[in-house]
Amino acid sequence: MRLFFPLFSILVLSIHAHAQESPKYAAPADVRASFKKLLDRPKVALDVKVSSSKSAPDGTTIEHLTFASEKKADGSIERVPTIVKAPAKAKGKLPAVIVLHGTGGSAEGQMGFMNELVKRNIIAVAIDARYHGQRSGGAKGAAAYNQAILKAWKTKPGEPMEHPFYYDTVWDLWRLVDYLETRPDIDAKNIGMIGFSMGGIQTYLAASVDERVKVSVPAIGVQSFRWSLENDQWQGRANTIKLAHTEAAKDIGESVINQKVCRSLWNKIIPGILDDYDCPSMLRLFASRPLLILSGTKDGNCPYGGAKIAIASVERAYKEANATDRLRVMVEEVGHTVTPTQRAAALDWFEKWLRTN
Repeated sequence: MRLFFPLFSILVLSIHAHAQESPKYAAPADVRASFKKLLDRPKVALDVKVSSSKSAPDGTTIEHLTFASEKKADGSIERVPTIVKAPAKAKGKLPAVIVLHGTGGSAEGQMGFMNELVKRNIIAVAIDARYHGQRSGGAKGAAAYNQAILKAWKTKPGEPMEHPFYYDTVWDLWRLVDYLETRPDIDAKNIGMIGFSMGGIQTYLAASVDERVKVSVPAIGVQSFRWSLENDQWQGRANTIKLAHTEAAKDIGESVINQKVCRSLWNKIIPGILDDYDCPSMLRLFASRPLLILSGTKDGNCPYGGAKIAIASVERAYKEANATDRLRVMVEEVGHTVTPTQRAAALDWFEKWLRTN
């Protein structure tokens, strides 16, 4: 059964009933500024390198390229593999949508959704997240990602530390928008972002504070890390990077992975995620840009109890901004998956709100 509800429908009342469980957060402007400061690092020239550019039989064009994101502590340059697909016979500037994969995925794996965007005269863009796809060093699935997160956990105080669990890819996404602004075929005032699972979390983290992203769709990513800990529903999230959780348990003297382990690990590798950078806080920053939330009531990775708190928080923000027409929530009775109905709604959402002026 699908649960679709506009902002003021009766079904939303159950969400509001949990609103009081949400903690107090800093003001949105302060959250935006502090998150940017936390992730900030010296920028380098984009140094775009196109490895291939060709036309498909249907007339669409596809480019494979990389751009420079940052200069790392060891002096190496972090480069971001990127795919850009454009509609056939595209003329002038077109809107663009960034499509983000989940844990263990890749930019190439998003081609199906990218093709659907292109059919609607929208340029589609995808990147490999840190330690995924071409950035995995040849490792399969999420193996390199898990090892990188474990390394971050093991980093000693004072040593250079990466944040591969979400945050470093969020920085890459901000740099990606920098790049998209330079392209003559993209309307920089009409950029959207959608992410699935891990990509959904990266979407609300990156796009919430970057107002250059006009339209957003976090899919099966909206939740509350804090709520999952306090209500003993952290297991699904921990299992996505089980290696680091297992080693963290050993390091702090716990025989099994538990709430204490999760709190210690998360506070180090994704600092602030249990406080001002938790989803209920970050979603407020979208008001009043068009935002579509896709969730499932049986999602073990993003428990619905926490999602309801996040949804209630964003509803309040849009009501206060007098922008309730720009918020839509679609919840279905499914697990950690996006249904065909939700997928179609996401495409319609981008087509509706990404209009060239």
